[in-house]
Amino acid sequence: MALRVSTSLLLLFLVHSMWARTVRQVYDELDPEHWSRYTSECPRECFCPPSFPNALYCDNKGLKEIPPIPARIWYLYLQNNLIETVSEQPFVNATHLRWINLNKNKITNGGIENGVLSKLRRLLYLFLEDNELEEVPAPLPVGLEQLRLARNKISRIPEGVFSDLENLTMLDLHQNSLLDSALQSDTFRGLNNLMQLNIAKNSLKKMPLSIPANTLQLFLDNNSIEVIPEDYFSAIPKVSFLRLNYNKLSDDGIPPNGFNVSSILDLQLSHNQLTKIPPINAHLEHLHLDHNKIKSVNGTQICPVSIALAEDYGFYGNVPRLRYLRLDGNEIQPPIPLDIMVCFRLLQAVII
Repeated sequence: MALRVSTSLLLLFLVHSMWARTVRQVYDELDPEHWSRYTSECPRECFCPPSFPNALYCDNKGLKEIPPIPARIWYLYLQNNLIETVSEQPFVNATHLRWINLNKNKITNGGIENGVLSKLRRLLYLFLEDNELEEVPAPLPVGLEQLRLARNKISRIPEGVFSDLENLTMLDLHQNSLLDSALQSDTFRGLNNLMQLNIAKNSLKKMPLSIPANTLQLFLDNNSIEVIPEDYFSAIPKVSFLRLNYNKLSDDGIPPNGFNVSSILDLQLSHNQLTKIPPINAHLEHLHLDHNKIKSVNGTQICPVSIALAEDYGFYGNVPRLRYLRLDGNEIQPPIPLDIMVCFRLLQAVII
């Protein structure tokens, strides 16, 4: 019994010591003088967590304007408010901002003071989703890495708005009001390091022009695209993830080898008007073709290598890498044709 009590006391002592050391570390970083200053600087409408002194939480407060931002703040959360304007005054001292979340407010282009965003020179992430913007705001901070503008009313992209954003890796414009005319040949010029471009849920009828060459992920779901131009993907040789679900693609709208592209690993063509599986590349790993008008599947025809070669157990150089195939919502009747399994030996899931 004595041993058990001693062990319990020792454990309690260790836990208390660790807790005390953790708390002490926080308050060592924030000595009384600094903590007093941080408390007095914190806007009364917001929350300044003592364990995260570089963050300011002003979300879900019913705010109609942005409060003065202390100089120490890197991360600013203003989502779910009633803010209509973004003016320079609240940011006069906020020269270290890296992250601003202004999602779900009532911001219009007219409510953004000219030049206020570009003066935030250290800003890396700008979230303006679910507002009332009618065009991409300009000018923008040149160091920006992510720009999220989903679910606005954007129908216009000003000329040259992205020309200096060489660090931007992600641009989200989905669920806006973009027409083909809004995407000119030079619209995305300057986005030399862009990796993800999301233009889903707009009103496009054509594939967008001049996608940045380094783009890895291109999302075009829920548009009205009917045609893939010949050699379209040769201009974006690194694209790996391509989503074209919920469009109007038919067999005639796809060139003979339109999707036979070695870089594409994940191809999504669900909810279109295809009657047959388009030619694919041996490197493709995921293929979504559900809810089209496909009536039958011939493994010999769609196999990216010859069936004879696929049957050769000793062949590994060009073996098709398809692991996931979705065909439900078509007119295909089971069972799965044997030549599908012969060709795609790495298949882990087939949905019919």
